Amino acid sequence: MKKHLKLTFLLTILLTSSKLYAQTAVRSLQELLPYLKQDSIAVALAPGTYTITAEDIKCGNFPDQTHIKNSANVLLLFSGNNSTYDFTGATIRVKTEVFTAFPNGDEFYEVQVIGNNNVLKNLTLVDEGSVHDAPKRRGTNVVMDGASNRIEGFHITTRGAFPYGYGEAFGKGGKSVIEHRKHSSFLVRGYKNHAKNCTIIHRSYGHAIFMQAADWPIIEGCYVEGAMRTTDDMWTEKGTKSEADKVNFKTVWGYELPKGYMMCLGEEGIRAYNGGETLIDGKEYRRGTSNPTIIICTVKNMRAGVTLTHATGKKYVSGTTVIGCERGFCIGSGDIVDCYADTQHGPALGVDYTSDQGMDADITLLPYKGKSYNGSGHAAIIIGSNHKVTLRNAVPNPDQSLKINIGGDNRTIGMLNEDENYAASNIVLQNLTEYPVVLDDNSHDCTGISAGKVTDAGSNNHIFYKKLIK
Repeated sequence: MKKHLKLTFLLTILLTSSKLYAQTAVRSLQELLPYLKQDSIAVALAPGTYTITAEDIKCGNFPDQTHIKNSANVLLLFSGNNSTYDFTGATIRVKTEVFTAFPNGDEFYEVQVIGNNNVLKNLTLVDEGSVHDAPKRRGTNVVMDGASNRIEGFHITTRGAFPYGYGEAFGKGGKSVIEHRKHSSFLVRGYKNHAKNCTIIHRSYGHAIFMQAADWPIIEGCYVEGAMRTTDDMWTEKGTKSEADKVNFKTVWGYELPKGYMMCLGEEGIRAYNGGETLIDGKEYRRGTSNPTIIICTVKNMRAGVTLTHATGKKYVSGTTVIGCERGFCIGSGDIVDCYADTQHGPALGVDYTSDQGMDADITLLPYKGKSYNGSGHAAIIIGSNHKVTLRNAVPNPDQSLKINIGGDNRTIGMLNEDENYAASNIVLQNLTEYPVVLDDNSHDCTGISAGKVTDAGSNNHIFYKKLIK
């Protein structure tokens, strides 16, 4: 009798489990929408191309979501828990006309997750239209709130912002010469949310992947690709009545746009903020980003590869490659392990503030093809204190006009009017490249070795030249 009861119990559990996780197939976005609110389901959208237009919004096919606390208009709002959504073979094309189609609200999300323990995978999400088709104020393709969600295998093509074509030259936040309407790709918030193996093709002014109010976020295996433009090329618009020409090329920094720089037309590849708000279990939290992990990612042609300066707690970056960005890595404190960056358009490594301390970085400097547009003249710029930096060599004949600066002048495009003399102290440097090292007169107590020649204007520094054996 006991054996019979046990067998019956096991069969009941198996049948319940089978029913719980049996995959439901849907063949339209309208058929998908009711499932976004449900718990413990598995749904697959049939392979094919699905297009969302302004007419869909007008007809109420995607109901206005401004009743949600974040007040954004959302096309696909995933509010259930413990569910899996499989978009393998499916492409959703969002016409850029949709960005301004909702009658109320000025912020727009294409996909948002506010439930917990959900998996969304393998969606191709494409903005279809002009790079100049901007949202009313701000837009984002994908937003993750809630807890322990994973978005995996998404391929996102982001288009549409105003103005597009100048990067940050004419403003970004509250201070702007030209009023901006930005459009970012992927916002990670919430608790222990995970972006995995996603590809972002970024053709918009905004961030590719950024974190706000995120605790223990993981960005893993993601590829980000932006677009670059020289400031010399921007000047070819003179006399054309373009947006830059209308403001006489007067930048947000108070001076004319300088030539000789390469600028990303978007913003950061991967960025953490020290503020923001998120929604978890229906409760709103206002906080910064803490304990971010970035592993095995590649960022190409963005304003910076990985910037975590404003995050707190444990910061960890590993196995990540930055190519053709205005700046490679900048985390303030924490670990950069087995990472790679070139110096074609800016320094491979930077530090934002003299108060930053305790960074442990190991970066291999990569060769690049074509002309250098590194207007700052830095291969790396290290300020602050108590950093340990190892720069490894993969460059056969490094450009001797690019320096590894310890302390001193940053000279990035947005700081040419600054009276800079940043301090650096107790830096341990292993420069295994042949890029020259310059110790500023505001550096002291720095130690290490360099395969590039050393110029020391500081005090009590002991970084010794040691010729590289080839």
